[in-house]
Amino acid sequence: MSPSIPRRMIADEPLGQAFREERSSLMHFLRRQAGPDAAPDLLQEVFARALRSPEAGRLANPGAFLRRIAGNLLIDRARRAKAGVVIVPLDDARDAPCAAEQGLALEAAQLLASYENAVRQMPAKTRQVFLMQRVDGHTYREIHERLGISVATVEYHMMKALSALAKALESSR
Repeated sequence: MSPSIPRRMIADEPLGQAFREERSSLMHFLRRQAGPDAAPDLLQEVFARALRSPEAGRLANPGAFLRRIAGNLLIDRARRAKAGVVIVPLDDARDAPCAAEQGLALEAAQLLASYENAVRQMPAKTRQVFLMQRVDGHTYREIHERLGISVATVEYHMMKALSALAKALESSR
């Protein structure tokens, strides 16, 4: 057994398998987005949140679940950076963020702003479908039932939304 895989995750086979399959790509993604120093901690938090999730045993696509958690962590991190929340212990003022960390915080804030702007610019129905799926956690079938549109139309709106986000985030780099 690898020391980097928690024991409970080994027992939870779909999530354990997803961990083994997605670990390196998630690490690469987190390094690119948050930097090499923060990536290992963020990866650990991804799997800790996955294990704590009440949905962990009922996942249809555990890999997508892990990727969503990673994206949400980056968004949370960018929001904290945008809010300017910095906790500096009084005794350790010398450990204040260095210029590189501040640069990453600025980059994360810019990434979040690009993301939020892209969501705002989506057509209303596309934005509604996207937010229902990504923020509220509804399945395509649930969205289809609530909005009275076909599952194929839900898929179409999700593809449009994800394409718009990819373009916006790519142009922000």
